[in-house]
Amino acid sequence: MDNKNRIILDEPVEISAKKNVRVIILFTEDNDIPERDWQIAASKNPVFGFLKEPDEDIYSTKDGKPFDAKG
Repeated sequence: MDNKNRIILDEPVEISAKKNVRVIILFTEDNDIPERDWQIAASKNPVFGFLKEPDEDIYSTKDGKPFDAKG
């Protein structure tokens, strides 16, 4: 972004007509967002709604091995 808060692209984008676009902003580490904020944003984002479908519930407590942090 420049000093007027305008987005500057790294590469040119060829668009044949005037259109609206969607932009994903990835922050650098000096603007790192706390983990809890990411978790809240992800839990409310409708793009992950498919994970609530019964077909996506593929794991049970019988899957895998118990985790032992003590080693």
